[in-house]
Amino acid sequence: MEAEAPRPLADRLRPANLDEVVGQDHLLRPEGGLRRLLQARHLPSLILWGPPGTGKTTIARLLARDSDLEFTALSAVFSGVADLRKAFDEARARRREGRGTLLFVDEIHRFNRSQQDGFLPYVEDGTVTLVGATTENPSFEINAALLSRAQVLVLHRLDDAALEALLQRAEAALGTDLPLQAEARTALRALADGDGRYLLNMAEQIDALAPEAPLDTAGMADLLQRRAPLYDKAQDGHYNLISALHKALRASDVDAGLYWLSRMLDAGEEPLYIVRRLVRFASEDIGLADPNALQQALAAKSAYDFLGSPEGELAIAQATIYLAVAPKSNAAYKAFGAAHRAARDTGSLMPPLHSLNAPTRLMKDLGYSAGYAYDHDSPEAFSGQDHFPEGMRRQRFYRPSDRGVEARISERLANWERLRREQRGRDSG
Repeated sequence: MEAEAPRPLADRLRPANLDEVVGQDHLLRPEGGLRRLLQARHLPSLILWGPPGTGKTTIARLLARDSDLEFTALSAVFSGVADLRKAFDEARARRREGRGTLLFVDEIHRFNRSQQDGFLPYVEDGTVTLVGATTENPSFEINAALLSRAQVLVLHRLDDAALEALLQRAEAALGTDLPLQAEARTALRALADGDGRYLLNMAEQIDALAPEAPLDTAGMADLLQRRAPLYDKAQDGHYNLISALHKALRASDVDAGLYWLSRMLDAGEEPLYIVRRLVRFASEDIGLADPNALQQALAAKSAYDFLGSPEGELAIAQATIYLAVAPKSNAAYKAFGAAHRAARDTGSLMPPLHSLNAPTRLMKDLGYSAGYAYDHDSPEAFSGQDHFPEGMRRQRFYRPSDRGVEARISERLANWERLRREQRGRDSG
């Protein structure tokens, strides 16, 4: 009776062999990583890292079949210590009979650190071949000890060609073409957002509702509603998208910057988190090439504080555009880093005496402030006096670019260096 029970389309279309898996050619082509592992006839423990609906569970099942291993599945969401102990006991019993076990753990990152440590002895002695599936970055979510005993394989979100292949399989299984106009079919694939399971579920829903005429994009959207984008404000998506925004602005790609800003806001990101990155970007990647950049970023913060969402988000967009089109320079960022390293390396060198104030007679007697040249009394208000510590040679930390305001700053610094050389010549003469 179970075999006759209705099954979702996504389950009915689950690949029967690795050749039927779509979208993961980098792993499954003849020279791909998984194929090489199978050809070596020694399957190590694996961590399959990828977005939902990319085939992690299916690949684990097929690996067990192709490696002659018993497939045992657990979900970290629903399983506890008792379930793990039972799985390990059963695997140990099979091993005594000469049979191996592939233990598949879905959402393995949801097990806490001590639970993950519990896998170690069974993985090390070969009681189980562990295949863990995760949507989160294993570097952050999987214990280092367990990670060192497993190979991480990255699964990609399904591209448009892979999603179209799945749609064609769905239509073959349903025995009919989906009632969609061409642009609606394209929009359906985009709505799936790389998730094959979600795409098949939507295809099944469209077929079940059986619209009388082929749907356009708007009609399909009304039928299916809008899918919330994949995004976790506390996990990998949060850091990936803010990194994409930062790098788009650094590349002066204003349109890509607005896209990633919109993606984050659309997913519910805290706007002030984004503004904090914009403020940092203004100092790190623009600096004095355009001193107004920092003011624009801070003004966006003030405007958002005053207006809130959604009105204040326009100020954030304005700042994003300004930062993207501003001249770029990391000279201040690099100068501060170099000065910081020099400060650590030189320890506790005292300032030269002429740099020190002498508010008391004792300090004057000790030579504090002796020989200080008041720059405003010098030609061009520049004395050329050295203010580095005694015993430390002059160093040049700040090297302005030739872009924006820094081009004028560079000319000013060059003039001061010329005056400084002339002063040294007079002093030595």
